[in-house]
Order: sequence, then structure tokens, then C-alpha cells
Amino acid sequence: MIKGKPFVKWAGGKRQIIDKLKQYAPDEYNTYYEPFVGGGALLFELSPKKAVINDYNEELMNVFKCIKDETKFSKMCTELNRYEVAHSEEFYYEMRSKDKEKAKYLKMPDYKKAARTIYLNKACFNGLYRVNKNNEFNVPFGKKTKVNTYDGQNLGIIHSYLNFNDITIQSIDFEESVKSAKKGDFIYFDPPYDSETSTFNDYTENGFGKEEQVRLARVYKELADKGCYVMLSNHNTNLIKELYKDYNIHHIEAKRNINSNGKKRGKVEEVIITNYENIRSFENQEQL
Repeated sequence: MIKGKPFVKWAGGKRQIIDKLKQYAPDEYNTYYEPFVGGGALLFELSPKKAVINDYNEELMNVFKCIKDETKFSKMCTELNRYEVAHSEEFYYEMRSKDKEKAKYLKMPDYKKAARTIYLNKACFNGLYRVNKNNEFNVPFGKKTKVNTYDGQNLGIIHSYLNFNDITIQSIDFEESVKSAKKGDFIYFDPPYDSETSTFNDYTENGFGKEEQVRLARVYKELADKGCYVMLSNHNTNLIKELYKDYNIHHIEAKRNINSNGKKRGKVEEVIITNYENIRSFENQEQL
């Protein structure tokens, strides 16, 4: 089966550690939940037939919804073709400023918002998605003379996947998004990461601090106690080790390329935390 791949560059994207995530995912499960879906790397790799995907970032989830809707999908691609031709630093800042006029922006058609989100992601500095406290996109121009905003074949694969399977698309709080999870379901949490010092977490105007990490750990435990399979990715910090000390903590090395300071990019130690023991081997995966 040909699988889709992320259509945006997202901080903390999981393409590079996808084999590790597959290794630690359960063999069988009912509904798949991903409350912080981001670029959707694991979603597309597993391609579950029934899933509930969510992200608090409404702009991102609007793109998913537009890719699923045939009419909006076509109009979005037409807009992106136009943006590629019009691309320049001046055009970039013109598009970036559209969310400053709130009333006008709210009336913009969904497909135009979706095209804007993808374009800004491809044309901004280092593919970073960041908003200020007013929920306004504020990443500077990436200085590219030309941008390729989308891969038509890949978006076509994603469009088919979202339509030929039972996929629910949400943009609500992560705790609300897993309320319907039952025993035997699989939940993968990939939240904005914790840090011993500071961390990039401005995916939304509210950020994601220490209190949210603690709340997430509580939700993790509630799901585990229900009999769900729960897997979580995060940095290997003291807080995370303490919050999940009763579960299986697997250490992995990952490379992170999104940081305003180039010296802080590179290999970091991350953890994959599970509440179950059954781990697939890479050999078994090759046979699937």
C-alpha cells in the first residue's frame, strides 16, 4: 500500500524516528487516537482504518479537513499554484499579515486559509510554525527564491486515505479529544516537548508549559487504567522521568533541526513511553 507522508514541516516531526515508533506500537488495537497529530507522520505510516486525529492548532486541522473535502481540496491546490507564481518576500509578508484583521480573516474561505497555512510553512524561516499571544503567525521570511508548496501525488494519497477510512478530524483540547477512548484503543501522544531550560511550544497562543505536562500525565494514567494502549514521546527530562516512572521508558536518540539557534540543533535524547510490554521487532515489521 502506498502511504502518505507529512505535507508540512512541523517542529518535532516524527519521520526520522518512524521505525522506532512502529517498533513500540502495539500489534493490534481498535481505534487509533492522536491528540497532537502535527504533520501526521505516524498516522500515515500506520494508516489505521479507524482514527480520531486532533490538534489544538485550528489552522493545521483546517488543512486536513480541506484535503479530505474534494471541492475544497481542488480549490486549495489552485490557490497554492497561484502562490508559487506570486512568491516573493513582499508577497510572503502580505500573506502573513492576513490574520491581523480578525473579522476579515474569519470570513476567508477555508480553502484559502488552508493554502495560506501551507504556503507560509513552506516559505517561512526553517519551516517553523509559531504564533504570538494574539494568535498571529509571526515567523520571518525564509529567503527562498522559489517554493514548492505541495506534492500532488502525496496529497492525493492522503485525500483517499481520509475518505476511504473512518477518520474523525478535530481541533479541541487534547483531554477532550480522547474522552471516547475505550479499552483496546491505541492513543499516541506527541505533545510539545518538555525542557530543563526553555522549549519551543508556541504552536498556539496558549503554549504548553509544565502544568500542561502534568495534566497530560494524569490523562495518560486514566487511559492506561481504562485498558487502552498508550504511547507518548517527549524529551528525557527530570519532570518527564518523574511523571512516567511507573511506565516503560525507552530511550532513543533523535536529530532536531528546528531551532532559531543553529548551534542548538542536532542530536537529542528522547523517550518513548508505553504502558504495555508487547514490542514488535523490526524483523516482524518487515513481514507485515
